[in-house]
Amino acid sequence: MGKYVVRRLLQMMLVLFGASIILFICLFVVPGDPIATSQGEGRQLDPSTRAALERRYDLDKPLPQQYVSYLGRLSQGDLGESYVYRRSVNTILKEKLGNTAKLAVAAIGVMLALGISAGILAAVFRYSFFDVLVTLSTTFAVGVPVLIIGLGLQNVFAINLRWLPLQGQSAGNRALILPAITLASLDTALVSRLMRGTMSEVMRADYIRTAYAKGLSKRVVMLKHALRNSIIPVLTYVGIAFGGLLGGAIITETVFNWNGIGLALVGAIQSQDNPIVLGAVTYGVLVFVLVNLVVDVAYAFLDPRIRLE
Repeated sequence: MGKYVVRRLLQMMLVLFGASIILFICLFVVPGDPIATSQGEGRQLDPSTRAALERRYDLDKPLPQQYVSYLGRLSQGDLGESYVYRRSVNTILKEKLGNTAKLAVAAIGVMLALGISAGILAAVFRYSFFDVLVTLSTTFAVGVPVLIIGLGLQNVFAINLRWLPLQGQSAGNRALILPAITLASLDTALVSRLMRGTMSEVMRADYIRTAYAKGLSKRVVMLKHALRNSIIPVLTYVGIAFGGLLGGAIITETVFNWNGIGLALVGAIQSQDNPIVLGAVTYGVLVFVLVNLVVDVAYAFLDPRIRLE
C-alpha cells in the first residue's frame, strides 16, 4: 500500500507539472495585454509605471524565464500576486475556498441522497412506473445544460414563488439550496443510472441467490451483500465529481453569484489576471488528483479482492 501511494504521489507531481506547462503557454502566448487590462477600462499607464509593473511580475523576461520563476514560487507553495488586487493569490483563493467547499459538500449530499436512493429503488423495482420515472428524469437532467437548469430554478422558486433567494449568500443556508441542486443535477442523474446498472447486475449474481436460499430477508441481502459490491463504481464517480466540484463550479457560481473559486476564476479570465487563473486551475488539478488517490486507496477497504500493489 505504501509503495502504491508513493508512486501515485510521484505521478501527481508529473500531472501538475504537465498541466502548469500547458496552462502557462496558453495564458501567455494568446493576444492581449494583461497589465493594461488588469488596470481597468479607460485607464492609461505611463511608461515608467508599466515598466515597474512588468518588472514586478517578471513580464519583462522571456517566457522560459517567467516559467522557471513561476515553478520556483510554486515549489514553495507561493501562487504569486494578483495583477488586479495586488494581493497574494494564496490569500484570495483561501478566502474563496470555504464558500466553494460549502457548495461542493452540499451538492455531494444531494447527489448521494437522491442519486443512490433512486438508483437502488429503480433496480429493485425494475420496469415499474418508478423505474420509468427515474429513467426519464435522469435523461432530462443529462440532456439539459446546467445553465438552463439554474436559470429555470431561479425563475420558479426565486422569482415566481419567492421561496428562496435569487443570488448571493446573504440569506444564509437558504441561499445554498438552489445552487447545490443545480450543481448536483447532472451528477445526480449519472449516479442514479450507474447505481441502477451495477445494482441490477449484482442482483443476478450467484451469491445473491445463495443468500436468498439461506433464508435471509430481502432487506439484509440488499443492504449487506448487493449494496456493498454495487457501490464501488459509484464511489469512483463520486470521488471524481467531488474533486471537480471542489475545484470550482464555474457556471453555477456565476449564475448564482456565489463568491467561490469558480466565480473568481471567471473574473480573472475577463481581466487577464493570469496569476489567479494559474493558481485556481493548479488548485483544481491538485484537488482532483488527491481525491482520486483517496478513492483508489478506499477500494482496498471496500472490496478485499482489490489489491492496489
